[in-house]
Amino acid sequence: MSSSNKPHYDSDDTKVVYDEGNNRWTFKPRGLSIIWGKDRRYWNLPDQSSSDETPAELVQVCWLEVTGTTNKSLKEGKYKIKFEVSKKTDAFGWDGCPVFMMAKLGKKGRYRWSKIDLSKVGTDKSPITSEFVIEVSKGTEDNKLYFGLYEVWTGKWKGGLQIHQAIVEEVKP
Repeated sequence: MSSSNKPHYDSDDTKVVYDEGNNRWTFKPRGLSIIWGKDRRYWNLPDQSSSDETPAELVQVCWLEVTGTTNKSLKEGKYKIKFEVSKKTDAFGWDGCPVFMMAKLGKKGRYRWSKIDLSKVGTDKSPITSEFVIEVSKGTEDNKLYFGLYEVWTGKWKGGLQIHQAIVEEVKP
């Protein structure tokens, strides 16, 4: 998916942390690329001086596209993706609004996806996890992971979602 014609917030690589010991990537809100993220009518993003615990807050959009890319290749193994999200008490537009978590390995990879129901997310931070696993095997040339949350099909306005972080972690056998 690409929406290069929409004003978006480009990710800040300093807000993506790789924990080599646990083979885990953590993307704080400013480490994600957010379509319409530069426009405060649609998103409230933490500023550079904010704590990494400050979530990105969706004010309102009809085009949800929040993506991340590992800045290094993934090691051989199996990986899951998780977004930690919550909703504000005045959140709207999520009933009957399917959101998709999608990911692919390498620029030319094929997307895998899971349908996510955000209508059940409450005001407490909670994880939403991919139903699929991304497998990195020996001999794969492009092992960067491209992933995101998308709802770009209904044209329905939605708001009140808070994105605390995204995590890409190896599934231990």
